[in-house]
Order: sequence, then structure tokens, then C-alpha cells
Amino acid sequence: MSDNSTGRKPPPDRAADRPPGGRLDSILHDLSWVLPLRSEAATAIANGFTYLGYAPFFMIALPAIYWLWDKRVGLHLALIVVITAVSNSLLKDIFLDPRPPAEFAVDPRVGNSYGLPSGHAQVAVAMWFWIAFELRRNWAWAAAAFIAAGVCFSRLYLGVHDLEDILAGAVLGFATLAVFGWLISPRFASWRALPAPVQIAVQLAIQVPLYLLWPKPDGPGGIVAVGGMLIGWWGGAQLDRRYIGFRRHPNRLVALAATAIVVAIAFLALTRIGAGLTLLGVPALAGAWLQSLAIGLFVTALAPWIAQRIGLAGRAGP
Repeated sequence: MSDNSTGRKPPPDRAADRPPGGRLDSILHDLSWVLPLRSEAATAIANGFTYLGYAPFFMIALPAIYWLWDKRVGLHLALIVVITAVSNSLLKDIFLDPRPPAEFAVDPRVGNSYGLPSGHAQVAVAMWFWIAFELRRNWAWAAAAFIAAGVCFSRLYLGVHDLEDILAGAVLGFATLAVFGWLISPRFASWRALPAPVQIAVQLAIQVPLYLLWPKPDGPGGIVAVGGMLIGWWGGAQLDRRYIGFRRHPNRLVALAATAIVVAIAFLALTRIGAGLTLLGVPALAGAWLQSLAIGLFVTALAPWIAQRIGLAGRAGP
């Protein structure tokens, strides 16, 4: 999940105007200590870790997990990313906390978004620890901790978050896991038993008021696309469960090739669908929502259906 937010006005100022505080304030907000650590090699490593929190990574990882590993895990992770993206963006626009002074930043991708809490920290904790939970192996927990720590430190190193932002994001990441675990618990079995159209209608009934009541006057910006992703992935998964029964090809190389094709088409759709909707006069935010909806449906329903018919995927048994 990117920390960048499209369609938003810039923060009024940066943390350079933050009033001086005591020792705790210095620990939480001062980034001068990162400057001696910087080198060309270290910056390349930091950029590698920080890439794991930007949208292009999720465009690769989520379809790959869905197509190559486990559909259920892929759907769960997509839902975790949605919860993280919406909650993080909402809290940023409530707190309106500026990022560190611009002279520290070496990651221009953050754009004009606010700093508290860190979206990278939140999604890194939530996504990688959920993967570890699914694997239930000691090495997976260790890997999750290493990757999450690497992503968090990369945001400090690149000068786009202070320690306060990172700690808040990490805590929210674990809170996201707790909320998601609660949502998929037996308490919500009756919700999962509802017909798919009813589930989608409920999701829309939540999304529309949320966006209309967004705390910033100029609205939620590009985060609306996440709502389209939610409907697309969820709706496509329901279509697959009822009508398609997608199963990855038994030959790993064929399955890998099919996944690569799906990811390539999804990336292409990012530009083509948006451009087409713009030509049709669709407003930018509505276009972003529809584009994400289409990509989600493609990954979880249309592409599996096509792959089955051309021999690139199997079908689940009855």
C-alpha cells in the first residue's frame, strides 16, 4: 500500500515547523541520525524493502498468491490490504500530521500525503505476519519479523517517516490482524452464508457513506480505488466458488506462466482501462473505482475461466 495519495491538496507545512520538545520528542521525531548511515548500497537495499509497501508490489504478489499458492489465502490477503489502506488513509486525514522535513526525504513517491500512521509499517506487519500465521512454521514467523522490520526501517532511512509514524503503523498492523481474525471467526458465519449480491450490496452501503463523510473537504482521493478492488476480488471469488472452480495447473511451470500472463494483463489494464474511462467522460475517482473493480474481477474470475478453457488451469473437484 503506497503512502502516496492522489488527488489531494498538499499538507500546509512539514515537520520543520514542529515546536521543539524534550528528549522523548527528539527520539520520536528527529531523523538526523539517518544521514551518516546513507550510502549508495544502503539506499538500494532500503528502496528494495520499501517497494514491498507500494501498489505495484501488491499487483504482483496478490495474484501470484491467489494463482500459485492458495485462493483462500490470496483472498484473505487482499482483504487485509483493503482494511489497511482504508483505515490508514482515514487516520492520516484525521491526524493531519506532517511528514519529517523535506530535506531528509529521498523517496519522492510519497507525494503530498501525511505521515501518521505509516502505511508501509501497517501493511508490512499485517500482511507478512498473516502469511506466517497461514504457514505456521518457525522460519515463517522469523521471516515475517525480518521483512516487517526491514520495511519499517526503510521508511526511517529514506526520511519519509519518523519513529512515531512507524510505531503507530506497526501497532495498527497488529490491530488489523486482530480485527481481520475476528471478521473471519465463526461469529460471522451467518454473514458468509448470505448470497453474494447481498454481501456486495452491504459493502457498497458502507463505502458510499464513508467516502461522502470523509474528514477532509476534498474527499478521500485515490483511496476510493481500494473499494473497487474489494468488490472485484470478493465478487470474483464468489463467482469462482460457485461457477468456475479454478485450480492451478498441476505443472508448476505452466502455472507460473499463467500467473505471469495474468499479472502482465493486470498491469496493462491499469493504464488502458483508466484511459478508456477518461475518454468516456467518467470522473477520475469513479474511473479509479471501476478500474480496480475490473482488475479484481479479472484476476479472480475472468482469467481463471479463460485459463481453464485454454488448458492453463484445472478445475476443482465437486
